[in-house]
Amino acid sequence: MLFIVAALLLLGVVIGTVAHASLHLTAAAAVVVAVWLGVFALRECHARRHGRSAG
Repeated sequence: MLFIVAALLLLGVVIGTVAHASLHLTAAAAVVVAVWLGVFALRECHARRHGRSAG
């Protein structure tokens, strides 16, 4: 439950920051996050396919 509260608080801070940032900065940050999530997903799929634990 505490994790959810912290995540929502962080989301509120990030959304507030994005509302005041330029469109170029927001787009660059979105691309960075998308690449990071893509790499994470590929690592997870690779680890599950080879029977290794992610941790």
